[in-house]
Amino acid sequence: MHDIKLIRDNPEAFDQAIARRGVAPLSVTLIELDRKRRAAQTEFDELQGKRNTLSKEIGAAKAKKDEARANELMTEVARLKERLGILEVEQKAHEEALTDALSRIPNLPADDVPDGLDEKSNVEQRRTGAPKNYSFKPKEHFDLGEGLGYMDFANGVKLAGARFTVVKSQLARLERALGQFMLDLHTSEFGYTEMQPPMLVNDATAFGTGQLPKFGDDLFRTTTGYWLIPTAEVPLTNLARDLIIDESELPWRFTALTACFRSEAGAAGRDTRGMIRQHQFNKVELVSIVSPDKSVEEHERMTGAAETVLKRLDLPFRTMLLCAGDMGGAARKTYDLEVWLPGQDQYREISSCSNCGDWQARRMNARCRAPGEKQTRFVHTLNGSGLAVGRALIAVMENYQNEDGSISVPDVLRPYTGGLTKVEKVGK
Repeated sequence: MHDIKLIRDNPEAFDQAIARRGVAPLSVTLIELDRKRRAAQTEFDELQGKRNTLSKEIGAAKAKKDEARANELMTEVARLKERLGILEVEQKAHEEALTDALSRIPNLPADDVPDGLDEKSNVEQRRTGAPKNYSFKPKEHFDLGEGLGYMDFANGVKLAGARFTVVKSQLARLERALGQFMLDLHTSEFGYTEMQPPMLVNDATAFGTGQLPKFGDDLFRTTTGYWLIPTAEVPLTNLARDLIIDESELPWRFTALTACFRSEAGAAGRDTRGMIRQHQFNKVELVSIVSPDKSVEEHERMTGAAETVLKRLDLPFRTMLLCAGDMGGAARKTYDLEVWLPGQDQYREISSCSNCGDWQARRMNARCRAPGEKQTRFVHTLNGSGLAVGRALIAVMENYQNEDGSISVPDVLRPYTGGLTKVEKVGK
């Protein structure tokens, strides 16, 4: 959410900033909505004051037994009451229209975010690790999974439909091991507190992080009005909603391993084979709530935590700085981690770490106050994947595959797999 006062004070700068996100100029429209809202509020306050004054005059007239004057004043008060009722409705309508308009506008990109409207303008920051040379042609994860008998796409379709998969036996254990390893790493080495949040949330929670109103089509909704979370970012970030947090308590750092649910409304025809793009998947999420002057530093720290997962798994990856037009709506700056998939012969996103500034905090009314100060400030919120577990499974399968179709278990995961060193075909 944006501050309408800042838009009024700097309309040209605002329009220039949202143009970097591919959004047409909006300051004139927003300022007019705000003018109507303030005009209705000003008239309401003036008439309310006049009504209060007349009410006192009525009392004085009655005390003087001046019934004619009292009746005249009461007629005027009744007229004001009717007008006040109309203004209250108008002011509320203008307020809702302005809030709705502001809530649909993406965050303004940070100054150091590169220009561009799609992934072609993203800028590589660094590469870590080198792709392995194979003596055979590497397979994609779905061929490996089906060959092992542990990745069942047919039953996923049977039980639910397209973009669902049944993962079985040793491969299911390997996926579980990945999630547990990530949680242990983030809690023990990076100070995140493990949480188990609800995976169903209400409208206010979905609004707070920016899923509503603009991206409702990307979510699943129950018949009773709950939303299935697209990521644990949604409930974890909203823990700060409607709070004033003492800055001495910050930063808050949360992590959670949850199922995530996405309709993939705009993904028709993309990644239709395999587990790259599913309606349901597991993810370890990282969320930070910090004071405004700490978010840039925290963003680098969070990205480093996500990178550490890939380093420990010894998976080649690159870190990308997203351009203004390729970021999610809530982000002011985003790093994507893209892991190398030898079966696809390309890098694919496995984590996205974003600094949202105060954009979500304004929607949630989440504030902080420095010790001894009266003035409050909106907190800054950050979120990142640490990592997407299903995609990490894919990356391990493809990078650790053997010529016979088996998959070696990375050393760091073996304490979580009961000593299993290799995922092998059923019957071996």
